[in-house]
Amino acid sequence: MNAAVETPRHIVAASALVRNDKGQILLVRTHRRGWEIPGGQIEIGESLIDGLKREVLEESGVQVEISRLAALRSNLTSSIVIFCFEARYLTGQLRPSDETPEVVWVSPERALEMISHPAILQSVMDVMAGATDVIYRAYRVDPYQLVESHAPH
Repeated sequence: MNAAVETPRHIVAASALVRNDKGQILLVRTHRRGWEIPGGQIEIGESLIDGLKREVLEESGVQVEISRLAALRSNLTSSIVIFCFEARYLTGQLRPSDETPEVVWVSPERALEMISHPAILQSVMDVMAGATDVIYRAYRVDPYQLVESHAPH
């Protein structure tokens, strides 16, 4: 029996936990996942940092400085790998888009209350924890199930 071997393919995405000078967190509301931190798919030929800056600007209207990679998550259901960075607000006014009809600055506590998607919430909590090592989590969706986790001790 000759089973066809599928070439591994993953979608690469990045997101940013953006803080302003007041310590507030930038959240965007999407049609599919509700409130989340800004980010999205990285285009072919685009670096993670450039793609993430583009996504944040498109979704929120603000420009950011990307700092450290804080978390990495794998959605095993849809083969998406998401790099989550910390970022600092630089300039710009909040502006919704077709993809993100609402954009807000909120306290860290309020951000945790507003995010309902379990994988996104876990990622934001991981970044907020401030660990020096990158935290990795792999999960499946529908229903959400954490499959693998590597976090600093």
